[in-house]
Amino acid sequence: MTLLKTTFTKGATIALLAGATALSSVSAQAATPMAGETLAADQTYTYRMLDGIPSLDPQIVEDVTGSEIIRDLFEGLTNQDAKGNLIPGVAMSWEASEGNTVYTFNLRKDSKWSNGETVTAGDFVYAWRRAVDPATGSPYSWYMDIMSIVNGADIIAGDKEPSELGVVALDDFTLQVTLTKALPYFADMTAHATTFPTHQATIEKHGSEWTKPENMVGNGAYTLTEWKLKETTTRVRNPLYWDDANTILDKVVTLVISDENVAFTRYKAGEMDRTAVPTGQYPDLAISMPDETFKFPRLCTYYYVFNVSDSAPEAFKDVRVRKALSYAMDRDVIVEKVTKGGQIPAYTYTPGATAGFKVPSVPYGEWSQAERDAKAVELLAEAGYGSDNPLTFELLYNTSEGHKKIAIAVAAMWKQKLGVEATLANEEWKTFLETRNTQSFSIARSGWCGDYNEASTFLDLFDSKHGNNDGLYSNPAYDKEVRAASSSANANAHYTTAEQILADEMPLIPVYHYTGVVMLKPSLKGYPIENVMLKTYSKDMYKIEVK
Repeated sequence: MTLLKTTFTKGATIALLAGATALSSVSAQAATPMAGETLAADQTYTYRMLDGIPSLDPQIVEDVTGSEIIRDLFEGLTNQDAKGNLIPGVAMSWEASEGNTVYTFNLRKDSKWSNGETVTAGDFVYAWRRAVDPATGSPYSWYMDIMSIVNGADIIAGDKEPSELGVVALDDFTLQVTLTKALPYFADMTAHATTFPTHQATIEKHGSEWTKPENMVGNGAYTLTEWKLKETTTRVRNPLYWDDANTILDKVVTLVISDENVAFTRYKAGEMDRTAVPTGQYPDLAISMPDETFKFPRLCTYYYVFNVSDSAPEAFKDVRVRKALSYAMDRDVIVEKVTKGGQIPAYTYTPGATAGFKVPSVPYGEWSQAERDAKAVELLAEAGYGSDNPLTFELLYNTSEGHKKIAIAVAAMWKQKLGVEATLANEEWKTFLETRNTQSFSIARSGWCGDYNEASTFLDLFDSKHGNNDGLYSNPAYDKEVRAASSSANANAHYTTAEQILADEMPLIPVYHYTGVVMLKPSLKGYPIENVMLKTYSKDMYKIEVK
């Protein structure tokens, strides 16, 4: 039996790795002012959101901004620190046994629900069963599938009962999970919102309305006091949170502002502590406002996804058309002339910032843009499209000035080089998600940020059974590679082959790998720009007086 045991004490991490001892020190995350800093009297943190949040249910949420709020309202087994290291959440320690197929989490006894009840292992069992239960309709049930929990896939398919999921409460403070295969990064996956506990009695009492501020019971550092879908959310400090003594921010407010330039104006007026750098303005703002303008790597990819389902437009069932559109897109122009935020042109899906991943070479990524353009013209003509039979379709994006600017540039490239007519269409976030999820599109803007720091968090997305495979791409050879990677001693070989298959079949057009470009007031401290996954926790931030 191999054993991986991780025991945490406040201020240190001790890891005993399968017979070899490795010692590392990881500071316990807390909002701790630096020497010489004076805390501001008003500890209210306000930031801008692009759109309203469809759900604040941990087992339903599927967007990055919604998950950011949920990390304040709920706490899972594990958290991340400001540099992306795994640290304790409700679980004080954990160990992996039986060759990394059985994980045991030891829960802290001072974790409370906001109604005063103790958080127990049974609350996690309830939430995880709820996540895989088809009756819940979780758009992230696939995440529980790739966690490889015993019987998870069968439950999601409706072939077994949720009670048969391989997760049990050995007692109130010991949670045991059994996997179908070894996953050495399993503990990292528990920092994701889908795995957070939920309060059974509250959900059973209020049903779909349990997430309303007056009904919600959470176990996070903050409680929800206001939620207006397309306007604002407010959360206030939870005095029952186990680490409230080390929490400084008293209130967190989000403002929904769809126009990034309006948001920037309100930021400059002092209404917000954080907003996005308006598209294309990073170079100028880095000079004019250097103390407030930040750029950092992100574990995210911006791309366009083709609908290749049975109901897809006939043109997009032809790989020559998909390749032509990808090749004709000048990614250098997009990142240098449109976004201007140091983004990295992408010819593969998985970003190079992914831990342990080596970006493979794909042929078209090595060509000059002139060579790609020439090949695009050739392929589109071979597919039967030209001046006498122009290719036309709708390019869909979610409402955002930045997405609009990129779409305009891309459509112009396709028109100029290929004679393609791409009509632009935009939808607000909730409607946009539904359109993509039901394959009611031709080609749509998409973006993916890693749920954990390993290449499978990206490449699994195009597995034929993945719940977020919006274009319904299906290739048995691809599925074989990404499924084999998790149990392989040389996972990168499988990831390389998978990326090459994507380049050969082009079910998506990689555009760029993200950088984060954000405006932060000098008074705000603790924003985790060194965490490539950008998992933010308001409890770890604070505000100071600025002279």
